[in-house]
Amino acid sequence: MPTSSTKQPATEPHKIAKGKRPSASSALKRDIILRAARRVFETEGLEGASLRAIAKESGYTPAALYFYFDSKEAVYAELLGQSLATLNADIATAIHQIDTPVQRLKASAMAFFNYYRNNPGDLDLGFYLFRGGMKPKGLGRVRDSELNRQLQSSLQPITDAALAMGVSAVRASEITASVFAYATGLLLLAHTGRIRIFNANAEQMMASFSDTLTTRIEGEIPC
Repeated sequence: MPTSSTKQPATEPHKIAKGKRPSASSALKRDIILRAARRVFETEGLEGASLRAIAKESGYTPAALYFYFDSKEAVYAELLGQSLATLNADIATAIHQIDTPVQRLKASAMAFFNYYRNNPGDLDLGFYLFRGGMKPKGLGRVRDSELNRQLQSSLQPITDAALAMGVSAVRASEITASVFAYATGLLLLAHTGRIRIFNANAEQMMASFSDTLTTRIEGEIPC
């Protein structure tokens, strides 16, 4: 997930003016560029990629890309932001009309897990698992801050459900962290195929963890 280290320019003059609605052709070009960029990132990783390589893959000139993005980090951030927005939408749908905190916590945890289980490419994107390994250097302070906000937003329903069950804010944060850690650990095992070593099923393990966690939380609450 995003880290914060490298600085980014205060302004991005090559991007479409804020508030100006892009034309259909402009939106199509942007989509073509993003699709091409994803293919480049998948093969070269963030460090090995370049705007020139993305331009070549998309069929546009580097100058054309600069009209939309000022750096490869900006392109990566756009892709990751889209992924996190979809994750948030999926979780919101999963918990819609679920009233009890226990069931909301379970549904939120499973929706988070299932999104990445069903979209392994987004797991690669979010954890920088493309070529180069898990050593993200960040996409710029402002971009990292916004992406981390989106990630935290996807986990907020878990925190809210834990609070509604009656735990303290500190404990709710710990519960959210434990769900995130367990889910991502299972996802990496499933994604790499290592889970077969244990003859285990990732979905079943995640569901069992959610059940055990909520039972333990209920036991912590004074009658």
